[in-house]
Amino acid sequence: MQSQSVVRLTELETQICECRRCPRLVAWREQVARERRAAFAEERYWGRPLPGFGDPAARVVLLGLAPAAHGANRTGRMFTGDRSGDFLFAALWRTGFVNQPRSRRLDDGLELNGAWITAAVRCAPPANRPTPAEREACLPWGVQEMQLLSEVRVVVCLGAFAWDAALRLSEALAGPGFVRPRPRPKFGHGAELAGERYSLIGCYHPSQQNTFTGRLTEPMIDAVLERARGLAADTR
Repeated sequence: MQSQSVVRLTELETQICECRRCPRLVAWREQVARERRAAFAEERYWGRPLPGFGDPAARVVLLGLAPAAHGANRTGRMFTGDRSGDFLFAALWRTGFVNQPRSRRLDDGLELNGAWITAAVRCAPPANRPTPAEREACLPWGVQEMQLLSEVRVVVCLGAFAWDAALRLSEALAGPGFVRPRPRPKFGHGAELAGERYSLIGCYHPSQQNTFTGRLTEPMIDAVLERARGLAADTR
């Protein structure tokens, strides 16, 4: 069964990489890939949608907002090649989810153990702000991905946008008869929401704005990841 899931995840990856559903995002990601940032002028940008990646048997999913224009949109792997990713991968390394503390390229040997990294929106958006329509257009990719990641028990939501996306994802996966919680669960760092299949945990996004100002510190993100590991291990 596991090998079948891997094959289907690979097929889904191909489909995601070929997606052109959102004209504004297609135009932006390709413009960034053509014009490039001066520091990366000699590099060839990915310039396409980003699939999730990691351990197919993951019990923990890390859900971000969208690829960074000159980070993942350049490297071809979520959170790779920018300061947010540097902070996140260092935390994942300290807590035992990855085999190395940094990821700068698609082929740098990074391996995830028990974790999967993905995003609510698969293309880099202008000003890092996808529209509601673009968010909804990406939702089916997340639904398919989570259906194939059958061992997932915890979703770590990196920021309020990811928290909202995870709530929508849970609703879509539940199908007809799902009853929305009232009031709508609010995002917060360390907030938890138990679900029938998996729980959500909120974590401030590892953006430079949050990490440079001390809103998100290394002990804070480490505590969230350790809590996610514990919940994933306890949940049958």
